[in-house]
Amino acid sequence: MLNGIIVGQIMALLQSQPPEVKMAQYQKHSTSLIKMMNRENCKQEEPCVDDYVDWRYRPCKPCKHGGMFAALAVLGLQAFEMMAIAAVGNNLITYVFNEMHFPLSKSANVVTNFVGTVFLLSLLGGFLADSYFGSFRTMLLFGFIELSGFILLSIQAHLPQLRPPKCNMALSVNKCEEAQGLNEFIFFVAVYLVALGSGCLKPNIISLGADQFRRKDSKKLSTYFNCAYFAFCIGELIALTVLVWVQTQSGMDIGFGVSAAAMAVGLICLLCGTPRYRNKPTCGSIFTPIAQVFVAAITKRKQVCPSSLEMLHGNEGTVVLHHNVSTESHGGTSLLHTDKFRFLDKACIKIQDGTRSNESPWRLCTMSQVEQVKILISVVPIFACTIIFNTILAQLQTFSVQQGSTMNTKLAGNFRIPPASLQSIPYVMLVLLVPLYETAFVPVARKITGRQSGISPLQRVGVGLFIATFSMVSAAVVENKRRTMVLKDPKDSLSIFWIAPQFLVFGVSEMFTAVGLIEFFYKQSLEGMQSFLTAMTYCSYSFGFYLSSLLVSLVNKVTSRSGHGGWLSNNDLNNDRLDLFYWLLAGLSFVNFFNYLFWSRWYCYNPSLVGRHGGPKESRSSRNDIELG
Repeated sequence: MLNGIIVGQIMALLQSQPPEVKMAQYQKHSTSLIKMMNRENCKQEEPCVDDYVDWRYRPCKPCKHGGMFAALAVLGLQAFEMMAIAAVGNNLITYVFNEMHFPLSKSANVVTNFVGTVFLLSLLGGFLADSYFGSFRTMLLFGFIELSGFILLSIQAHLPQLRPPKCNMALSVNKCEEAQGLNEFIFFVAVYLVALGSGCLKPNIISLGADQFRRKDSKKLSTYFNCAYFAFCIGELIALTVLVWVQTQSGMDIGFGVSAAAMAVGLICLLCGTPRYRNKPTCGSIFTPIAQVFVAAITKRKQVCPSSLEMLHGNEGTVVLHHNVSTESHGGTSLLHTDKFRFLDKACIKIQDGTRSNESPWRLCTMSQVEQVKILISVVPIFACTIIFNTILAQLQTFSVQQGSTMNTKLAGNFRIPPASLQSIPYVMLVLLVPLYETAFVPVARKITGRQSGISPLQRVGVGLFIATFSMVSAAVVENKRRTMVLKDPKDSLSIFWIAPQFLVFGVSEMFTAVGLIEFFYKQSLEGMQSFLTAMTYCSYSFGFYLSSLLVSLVNKVTSRSGHGGWLSNNDLNNDRLDLFYWLLAGLSFVNFFNYLFWSRWYCYNPSLVGRHGGPKESRSSRNDIELG
């Protein structure tokens, strides 16, 4: 009605004007009309069909909430938080060894345990976000916890009384006083405040950003995950160049202070997008419906599964997302039945003895509830295959940094490259490679495969795992060359750029594996579990770093039986056999790749999930759902 009145007024105004004036005024008034119509339509537009809300718990509107602007605010936090945590984590071994005076093997384990804890705590962050607080509020809470850890760490690095007396560990390894008592306590409190905050942030950064797009838009989601990795690369690159250089030249206290400032800027970016975010309401513990399936299946273990799917409870199109929420589904989000783990289907069997008209949710579950549990069980082998990959990453952040410190770091004149900055090499390349992947590779792959994302997430992970092996092969060859040269002539040292290939190869590997794994886990979740399933990606990092600590201890124990000391038992890499340790990891990675091929071919997408994310919708019993291709 209003639009018709406005059009009439414009036409009447133009009737008495010359032709050239008519055209100019027509364009001007048409633009005004379009803007007014858009505003009017936006006011009249119904809330989203999904149940996302804004920060005041009001229903979202498609024209006002979500989209790329809101996602960019989240990615701002991603970049600055990564900048802060990477500057600390990647150079932490130098601080622990030189300032806290921990032995080299203990220093490496401190770093790997710290990074492992960061990623393990992502499960806590995902659980709290999906169950109680929501992603946005969880990020605010733990963002400030992480900031407090950075501040405490910079205070300790600045005050000499909070650290042991200065001592050169390379020259006086047995005489330097190791940090103990209050100094050690303050260090670990600061480090694990950072770990708690960062761990609970990570899965929610990914899930909140992805929630700004519709789940059915596979193309935009895939682009977002590439953008998230690009923001990650930018943060890592700045941390490993600018911030590590600041730490080396101006002191660790200034470097940690800059990390705190970067974290503060990231939180400001997050707050800037507050009015635009689409937030998923929480509905109680996400573990309750999962536990109900197992309890019901065990209780009814003696029942016989019916031959007809129509006899299973919940096959009518009702999806129970949480124990106190049920949503009518018309084929959009309902999970179709699959033949895997048939024993869980017993949780859907109705007791027909006339005495139980209303069974408890702990005895009777819906079919979609059971299928979600099947998905969670199915992704575990995929998750496990990425642990070795992250064990390799742990070496690049610990032993490879120490490896670089024993090499010739001079670039030109008196300028020397900080060893930790070598980790920036792959990110320099990836800053260029990730946009190229999105703009060149994906369109070509899309025409070949018919997938909106070019190749499937599982295919992307497989490519990354295969490439990762060659990173350790390169590391072993270079370390053997470096050690042989030094043993022949202690004054002779290999250029630090010789270890660049191992970082470059792993960087390409990580672009495939990390992004593919995050996309895979996010797309396998029902509404309400995105943060927790995304957290499983980071949990893989955690187990990888913990496995690194275990391998170091185990290798030392096994190889020291000869009486000559273990491969990694000394504080001097010239006397250690780091090259043999790298060859061991290369072998494990190669075997792990073939293990992944088996499990990825075994894994099947639920047919309804394949259709929802833009892939071809297959029949229920078809093995064409296999995603490795």
